[in-house]
Amino acid sequence: MKSIRAQALEAEQNARLAPGDDERFSGYGVMGLPFSSGHVLAMRRFPVTSVGPGYSSVWLRRPTGRWTIYADAPPEVSCARYFGAALDDAVQCGVDVSWTADNAFTVTIGRDVDLTWTVELAATPITGSMSALMTALPHALLSNTPFLKAMSAAAGPMLGAGKLGLAGSVPNRQGFRAKPRRMWFISRSSAALGGEDLGSPQPLPAQARLGDFWIPQRGIFVIGSSAFDSFDPAQHLPATARRSP
Repeated sequence: MKSIRAQALEAEQNARLAPGDDERFSGYGVMGLPFSSGHVLAMRRFPVTSVGPGYSSVWLRRPTGRWTIYADAPPEVSCARYFGAALDDAVQCGVDVSWTADNAFTVTIGRDVDLTWTVELAATPITGSMSALMTALPHALLSNTPFLKAMSAAAGPMLGAGKLGLAGSVPNRQGFRAKPRRMWFISRSSAALGGEDLGSPQPLPAQARLGDFWIPQRGIFVIGSSAFDSFDPAQHLPATARRSP
């Protein structure tokens, strides 16, 4: 069987967008990981998108509840396009994702951010079963919002991740549909931000979310794709929108 690294790099090198006229992304990432310090980190690596160049991003929630998304593409064509209304800031900067072993990678952001985040992954019978199921599902079913919501309700408790949100609305008001195909748990992780150790992975007292996208209470790494409603200025907020003070 191919290693996790081989599967991720294959997904990156052979990334293709599914047919459709919505806004589509393909790649892999960490859905989210809470730490004992109260920080939350998430990562996205999308080699191809329908709205702009491929990019990498890191989502950071501080213990105060304020969110920042760092991406190596402009906010208008990266994650802030959908989550900007809930962010304290959206920063374009270098984001590096480097695989260091068959089951491990490191994410770094230099300069003013000074983030180093190491991640180790592991397969379990549960993640293996979920991956087999999701890989077998037809694309049309993974594009069906009621089905994704039902799968979210069942998968969250099964994975020990709290609430999951695979479909719903993002802060900028577009509808979204997350379409994981393969998944693994994060077995070990550490992170330092500006020289501060973020502690160990640990569920938050109150689960975090951005719109209807819930941050899992345990680290989950996925290979798959996402789709969002096409931007309509009459209904949706621009990437630069911010929460009111």
